[in-house]
Amino acid sequence: MKALVCIGHVPDTTSKIKFVNNNTEFDTSDIQYIVGPYEELGLTRLLDLKTAGLDLHITVANVGVQETEATLRKALAMGADDAVRVNAAPKDALFVSKQIANIFKQADYDFVLTGKESIDYNSGEVDGMIAEFLGITSVSGVSKFDIAGNTAQMEREIDGGKEIISSGFPFVVSAGKGFAIEPRIPNMRGIMSARTKKITIVEPENIEDATSTVKFHTPPPRPACKKIAPDNVEELVRLLHEEAKVI
Repeated sequence: MKALVCIGHVPDTTSKIKFVNNNTEFDTSDIQYIVGPYEELGLTRLLDLKTAGLDLHITVANVGVQETEATLRKALAMGADDAVRVNAAPKDALFVSKQIANIFKQADYDFVLTGKESIDYNSGEVDGMIAEFLGITSVSGVSKFDIAGNTAQMEREIDGGKEIISSGFPFVVSAGKGFAIEPRIPNMRGIMSARTKKITIVEPENIEDATSTVKFHTPPPRPACKKIAPDNVEELVRLLHEEAKVI
C-alpha cells in the first residue's frame, strides 16, 4: 500500500508576521519554518500504523522552492520513505491541488493525506480540490483513522456527535485534531537516515491563475487594558455594555 502525504511548509506559530512591498508580499526574512501541525499529526498516525505492521510506503510531497526541502527532510527524519518536491512557489490552493493530483497520477498511490488546513492561510481547500481533480472520495477533518484490509475507517466530529465513515481506496483524507495523540519526534537515527533518502524534484504543470493577492492587512492593535476594582461591579457592567458592547 502506498500513501501520498502533503507536507505544509509553514511559519512557526511564534513567528512575527510582517509584509513588504506595500503589504503585497509576505516577509520571509527571520522566519523559522516547520512541518504543518495537522500534516505532522497525519504523518505520525501513518507511521504508527506502519510500526504496528501495516505494509505501507509513505511518500511526502510539497509544492515549493528549494528552501522547503529542509521541511521535507524533517518529515523524512520522522520516518517517511521518500519525498517529492514540485519546483514552484505555491500560488494558491488550486495551484497546489493540481500539482499534488498530478503526482498522484504518476504512481500507484492508494490514498492522499493532507492536513485539514494550513496554519498560515487556513483555507482548508486543498483536500477537496485534489479529490475533485482525481474524481475520488474526499473526507475532511478526520479525528480518528485506521486501515483494516481494503477499507479505511474514519471518524470525525459533527454538530451534536460523531460521524463514522468507511471508505474503499482510493480516497483523500484530511487530518484534524486527534488524528494522532501527539506528533512523532525524530530520533538521531531518523535524522541521519533522512540525509540519504531520496527527494525527487519535478517541474509544475501550468494552470491558469484563479486568484491574485491584492494586499495583506494586519489585525488592528489591541486597545489598552482597563483595570476595574473587584468590588466595582456596576462600572464593569457599564464598560462591557457601552464600550465593549458584548452585553
